[in-house]
Amino acid sequence: MASRPTGSASGSLHAMVLNQIGLGIVRGEFAPGDPLPNADDWSAAHGVSRTVLREVIKVLAGKGMVESRPKTGTRIRPRSEWNFLDPDVLAWRYSGTISGEDVRELFELRRAIEPMAGALAAERATPEQVAELEAVLAEMEKFADDGDRFAEPDLVFHQAILRMTGNELIGSLAALIETALLLSFRLSNDNPRGQRHSMPLHREVASNIAAGNGEGVRKALLALLDDAEEDVRRAIAARRGQHE
Repeated sequence: MASRPTGSASGSLHAMVLNQIGLGIVRGEFAPGDPLPNADDWSAAHGVSRTVLREVIKVLAGKGMVESRPKTGTRIRPRSEWNFLDPDVLAWRYSGTISGEDVRELFELRRAIEPMAGALAAERATPEQVAELEAVLAEMEKFADDGDRFAEPDLVFHQAILRMTGNELIGSLAALIETALLLSFRLSNDNPRGQRHSMPLHREVASNIAAGNGEGVRKALLALLDDAEEDVRRAIAARRGQHE
């Protein structure tokens, strides 16, 4: 990703323009193949310098969303070329109305990664790592009735399992899918039941890792993800009902 301008004012302006254009692309205001507005026109309309606009375009290009070519200018790339695991792209995608398809894809990603990683963690976790996981579990217990405060230790819990595999490539996924995890947690945390109901399965995951039971971890994580997806779908349905 291209570096962002230094200085708070410049950085804030850069972020604002990046967010504005990125959201517009993800929401379909620009179709694949469409050119972005002329830099001079865009600069004049939004009161930003061409330098800021060029930096924003570099960042969007790094996310696979646009490409710039001589004579044809900057155009929107097909969605199949976008990096949907990029934190900004994920945030833009889930910033508006969330569909059942969005939820399905989010949890398919988690199911493809976490149960297998949990089974490896059961084989390879050190006593120190197990103790750290238990400490995080205690934090989750403390905030199980507070969705906002529960999300942070929940994120740490699931990221720790990826790192406990001892596989550096899988461990790197902890950072790569952080935004996907947070989106998942925050959507499910809208559930009026809170998250205390999820604690038995979280404890089951941790205890099976401590016991070296890979199949037990895998099954517990799959059950946990099934419940979390149901929480998300219930929360989305409730929000839709409030707006009808």
